Amino acid sequence: MIIINNHKEFEQWVGKEMGVSNYIKITQEQINKFADATLDHQWIHTDPERAKQSQFGSTIAHGYLTLSVTPHLWEQIADIRNTKMMINYGIEKMKFNQAVKVDSEVRLKAQLASLIDLRGITKAQLDITLEIKDNPKNAFTASLIFLYHFK
Repeated sequence: MIIINNHKEFEQWVGKEMGVSNYIKITQEQINKFADATLDHQWIHTDPERAKQSQFGSTIAHGYLTLSVTPHLWEQIADIRNTKMMINYGIEKMKFNQAVKVDSEVRLKAQLASLIDLRGITKAQLDITLEIKDNPKNAFTASLIFLYHFK
C-alpha cells in the first residue's frame, strides 16, 4: 500500500501505476441490497432462477454496484493521509466491458493520470480498471476524479 501525506508526495506517481487491490467477491446478498437501495429490481440481478436461462447463466451485478465498490478498493491501494476531506468530483470515459456474474471476484487497478493543485485543493485523476478474476475481459474502465483537501 502506498502512503501519501500531501500533494508533493502524490506528484511522484503521475503517469505511473499505483497498484492493485485485493479481490472481493460480489454476492447475491450485495446485489439484492443494491437493488433495494436503488429501486432497480430487474430480474437479471435479483431472480437467480430466471437468470439461469439468460446468456449469463446466473444473476449479474448492477454496473453501478461494481462502480460503487471502487472507493473501498482504492483505499487498499493508497492511504491518503492528512486530509480534511475527499470529494468524488467526477467520472470520465466510463465504459462497462463485461458483466460481473454473481460470486465473481473483482479487483481494482489504478494509475494516476494527472494531478493538479487548485488553490490548495489536489485534483487527482485516476485511470482505473476493474478486473474480474479468471476472466480476460475487465468489468469496466474509467477515469475517476477526486478532490483532496489536505490539512
